[in-house]
Amino acid sequence: MYKTIKLLSVLLLAFRLVQAQAPVITGADRTAEYLPLLKNKRVALLVNQTAVIGQTHLVDSLLQLGVRIQKIFSPEHGFRGNADAGEKIGNSVDERTGLPIVSLYGKHRKADAADLRDVDVLVFDIQDVGARFYTYISSLQELMESAAENNKPLIVLDRPNPNGHYVDGPILDTAFRSFVGMQPIPLVHGMTVGEYARLLNGEKWLKGGVHCKLTVIPCQRYTHQTFYHLPVKPSPNLPNMASIYLYPSLCLFEGTALSLGRGTDKPFQVFGSPLFPKDLYSFTPRSTPGAKNPVLKDQVCYGYDLSGPAASVLRQTGYQLQLKWLIQAYKMYPQKDKFFNAFFNKLAGNRQLMQQIKDGKSESEIRQSWEPGLSRFKQLRKKYLLYQ
Repeated sequence: MYKTIKLLSVLLLAFRLVQAQAPVITGADRTAEYLPLLKNKRVALLVNQTAVIGQTHLVDSLLQLGVRIQKIFSPEHGFRGNADAGEKIGNSVDERTGLPIVSLYGKHRKADAADLRDVDVLVFDIQDVGARFYTYISSLQELMESAAENNKPLIVLDRPNPNGHYVDGPILDTAFRSFVGMQPIPLVHGMTVGEYARLLNGEKWLKGGVHCKLTVIPCQRYTHQTFYHLPVKPSPNLPNMASIYLYPSLCLFEGTALSLGRGTDKPFQVFGSPLFPKDLYSFTPRSTPGAKNPVLKDQVCYGYDLSGPAASVLRQTGYQLQLKWLIQAYKMYPQKDKFFNAFFNKLAGNRQLMQQIKDGKSESEIRQSWEPGLSRFKQLRKKYLLYQ
């Protein structure tokens, strides 16, 4: 019996090693699956710098394959992905291809009838990182609504979720609905964009209960246990896998008086304040591309450096959302009444988390309060999963 168990363990390990070595095939890579859907059609794409096939941008690849692209829609951070978080971007023309770029971030977030008048089919291909407040899934929802309202089919070219191996955090209270949280899902939802699109359709969560004519081109060689290394950074302040693994936990610091490293070479990997003890790790936020006016700009901050090799950072997070750093920072901050700002509740998706931290609740007590909602969501999520 022992030998059998040992043999099974060795075989399982070998399978995982082979699986880890076999590269994931993204939806965009699978051109044979979706080119027939684009043939003789006028196409518009909602894409950014992460929409690549190998080393080539999807737009360039499709043009080479004879696809008739009418225009490009761009999300937060822009088509080339170098704009600040929240920076308003106007319409423009792509210098490389001459195609018009219509910004869907800012006041004009949804493609309207005029935008879609000369379009037969829409394509979405953007790398997500699996956190509710990362706005690409909000852009996806609004594109689905535009597609449904204007009777246009939408093709989602799926990509792996680098934080797709767990589901965690508070469920959004829809009273706090915003562009950084539009649906009652956990802070870490554990779904790819293709799976999330299926959820939006299936649960009738699109505005007015409309139904999008949706086709998802799934990835191959991917499961929710695959640790996928992103080939292109998804936004200016997520430069490496360490920042991507820490992002769900550290983004909550955006709702506080602290810096989380924007304007340094370690965004979303450090946190600190000028008011913390001066014997701690120090850093100074500066104006940089993608962080032109960072929090606590040009002020020496003292705090903690969580960066390191991606594998050790992932172990440091415990494969779950971490509140310990936020709770510790609140306890250390000398001006308690100025620690949180108005953005925190939007990021958290409720008013309870702020109050729980102010009341001195432990991380385990706070996590316990999430469990009923998480259990319900995990059951709901199962219906829409495309991957093991």
